[in-house]
Amino acid sequence: METLQPVQEQKASRVINILSIAIPIAVAVMLGIRQKVDLGSWTSYLPHVNAVINSITAVLLLMGLYFIRRKNVVAHKRTMLSAFVLGSLFLVCYILYHITHESTPFGGQGWIRPIYYFLLISHIVLSIVVVWFVLRAVYFALSGQIARHKRTVKYTFPIWLYVSITGVVVYLLIAPYYQH
Repeated sequence: METLQPVQEQKASRVINILSIAIPIAVAVMLGIRQKVDLGSWTSYLPHVNAVINSITAVLLLMGLYFIRRKNVVAHKRTMLSAFVLGSLFLVCYILYHITHESTPFGGQGWIRPIYYFLLISHIVLSIVVVWFVLRAVYFALSGQIARHKRTVKYTFPIWLYVSITGVVVYLLIAPYYQH
């Protein structure tokens, strides 16, 4: 693949930086909207859908690692792009759920409560951080900048995997408290 010109690189970097800031801000704004929208009862299933999406994403990330270690670049690219698409779908489903439902309070007591909040807070913070890393990793890979892609995924992969797995764990801990 041909090397990008510096102007194209600057534009791509600017878009990535803007998206990395705009996405978390948009999510925060939507979470803060007190007037919920009624899109139907189907939206009550979205947390369950998101848990499945996070589970599949974690599996795809591990498969992507497996494939690249076996030098199967084509399979690696397919699994990682699938993980990226699922991450985008997760974001849409997450936003749809939270514009239609109030946040569910955690009802657990005792030793599980601080564990839940540690996982939740670390999950949220890292899910914000990982957006920038994932966008850069995908951009570098698709633009043929493999050396930069490899340097970026050293950080991206463990953060993204942690976010995917803790998303499922947090879901499992809060699921008993969802209102149906």
